[in-house]
Amino acid sequence: MPGLKTNEVAGTRAVLRHYRMSAYKARQVLDLVRGKDVDRAAEILQSTPREGARVVGKVLASAVANARNNDFLDPDDLFISACYADEGTTIKRWRPRARGRATRIRKRTCHITVIVSRLPEDRLERRRARQADQTTAVRSRRVAASRRSTGADEVSATPTRARKRAASTDDELVEDGPNVEVTDVASADADTSPDVTSVSDEDTSDEAESVTVAAADDAEDAGTEPAETEPADADAEEKD
Repeated sequence: MPGLKTNEVAGTRAVLRHYRMSAYKARQVLDLVRGKDVDRAAEILQSTPREGARVVGKVLASAVANARNNDFLDPDDLFISACYADEGTTIKRWRPRARGRATRIRKRTCHITVIVSRLPEDRLERRRARQADQTTAVRSRRVAASRRSTGADEVSATPTRARKRAASTDDELVEDGPNVEVTDVASADADTSPDVTSVSDEDTSDEAESVTVAAADDAEDAGTEPAETEPADADAEEKD
């Protein structure tokens, strides 16, 4: 019993008929994307520098749109289950040649068919696991890069912070310096003030004694007795 034919594959299809290209050229492009996921097939067709790649890309986009709008399938779960190119009508033209002869020109056409279906569950699970691994790897690389950049920023910012801290300490010392010096001078004056007072009292007593001796010398020269000085307490008692 023969197997399933290509045109009998179940799925959502899109067909382009009577395109002015040979089926041979279209098949070379279709062989690149057969069995691939829709996203991967679109990337391959975009990077293929051939006219057939542009046409097949449009047919693939039409098949995906039919699956999304008509069959309500998720475009991310689709793959190209079948794709083929059939020969279409051949347009015949004639070109004159030497000696009165004519050469036939065949302008070939083709019918391009692309069928997309939902991926099997096992392939979906493998793809989801692969995507999860890729996401985890990308996240880990980002975290490592951010940690490295943060460490570099901290290392580069450490001298600046140290300089700022030293500058603030110097400013505090400058602001506190005059107050400390004034306080020291005031305490020094307070400590030395009793000595100054005692010195002044001693100088006053010495001056009084010198005045008394000078008055006694003057009295002896005049032939009189010097007057006795009474203390201030005796004068106060007489007044009372």
